[in-house]
Amino acid sequence: MVDFGGARMIAVGDEIAEKVFWIDRALLKKYADASGDQNPIHQDVVFAKSVGLPDVIAHGMLTMALVGKFVSDWGGGSASVKEFSARFVKPVIVPADQSADLTVTATVTEIVGSAARLSISATSGGVKVLAMAKALVEI
Repeated sequence: MVDFGGARMIAVGDEIAEKVFWIDRALLKKYADASGDQNPIHQDVVFAKSVGLPDVIAHGMLTMALVGKFVSDWGGGSASVKEFSARFVKPVIVPADQSADLTVTATVTEIVGSAARLSISATSGGVKVLAMAKALVEI
C-alpha cells in the first residue's frame, strides 16, 4: 500500500468502484453532431443491419471517451492520466427506445513511483467491448 500525500492509500489489487454509463440514440446523435462522425451505422438501423450489424452501434470514440472519463474522474482530472489505451473487440449495441449500458471497472495492477497502473474492464450487456484496456494515472 502506498500513501499518496496522506489523501489516498492505494494498493495493488484495489478495485475501483463500478460506473455504469447509459447510451441511448439521443446521445449517439449528440456525439455525431459534436464529432462530425455521421456514419449511418450509428444512426440508421436499416443501414446498420445492411452491413451485418445487429442494430445501431455506439461510436468507438464515444465508448473510449466514457471509459476515459471513468479513469480521469478516479484520478482527479484529465491531467492525471498519463497513459490510456484499449483495443475494440465488440460494439456497444444501442436499440431504439432503450439505453445500452457501458459498465466500467478497474483494478490497480502496479504502483509505479507516484502513479497507479490500472487494468480496465468495459462491458455492455455483459459482453466485453474493450480488450487490453489499461491506464497509468498519476496520484
